[in-house]
Amino acid sequence: MASTKFSFASFFVRLLIATTLVMATFNPLQPYSYFYWALRPLLEDINNFSVLKAFLGVVLLIGWTVFLRATLRSLGIMGTLLAIIFFGLFFWLLVDQGWVSLDGDANLTWLILIGLSGVLSAGLSWSLIRRRMSGQYDVDDPDN
Repeated sequence: MASTKFSFASFFVRLLIATTLVMATFNPLQPYSYFYWALRPLLEDINNFSVLKAFLGVVLLIGWTVFLRATLRSLGIMGTLLAIIFFGLFFWLLVDQGWVSLDGDANLTWLILIGLSGVLSAGLSWSLIRRRMSGQYDVDDPDN
């Protein structure tokens, strides 16, 4: 049975896992992402295919499916859009106040990846946060 307790630590774990998924898929540090390690070489030469790369690609795809489905089920389309707008405006505020510089393309890429991690972790956590605030449970798939 899953724990019904939700804390900042619970959210942080979800944020850490979401960030790991996002950064493992793509980040500007070459070759430390699936994109630079497996996809880009494969697009350049089909002989770069390996079963290990295909297997890890499917593992990442499963992770993305779980995270995106949970986010959309928890937040819905409107909530997901609001989360994207929230992080976009938050990062814009950081840039506007001069706390973050967008001198290079990598800086913008990092902000987008961090924002995506935030949206995914919010989606994974929202049902638990709402239950903690309101005391109401979400029931999507009732048992028959």
